Amino acid sequence: MYIYYNPNPDYLLTNDCTVRAVSKVLDMSWQEVYVGICVEGGFMHMMPSTNAVWNSYLEKFGFKRYPISNTCPNCYTIRDFCKDNPYGKYLVATDEHVVAVVDGNYYDTGDCGYETVIYYWKETK
Repeated sequence: MYIYYNPNPDYLLTNDCTVRAVSKVLDMSWQEVYVGICVEGGFMHMMPSTNAVWNSYLEKFGFKRYPISNTCPNCYTIRDFCKDNPYGKYLVATDEHVVAVVDGNYYDTGDCGYETVIYYWKETK
């Protein structure tokens, strides 16, 4: 089920999907996550928007990355993922987007449930 979520302090609709999604799964403010990812990028000498940076940031909070099965690589949607994962906290990645999934619901500024999942992060704590 889609639930509107925009923790941006000014409620802007901008290219901050990773910060929004991480904010939701870590129960942290948008600003805390933004600064944390920027600091991580500084340590890694990479831009904070780089996948490797926010991936490293998530690992520090007990999240692990998993691939999606190749049985239907172009048809497994965020809605499908939610149905298959009714419990837990996840970050789900598509080709150009990241969305938070918590207990079978996906949180975002728009309904992206039709997008195809390429990999996901699961809280392992």
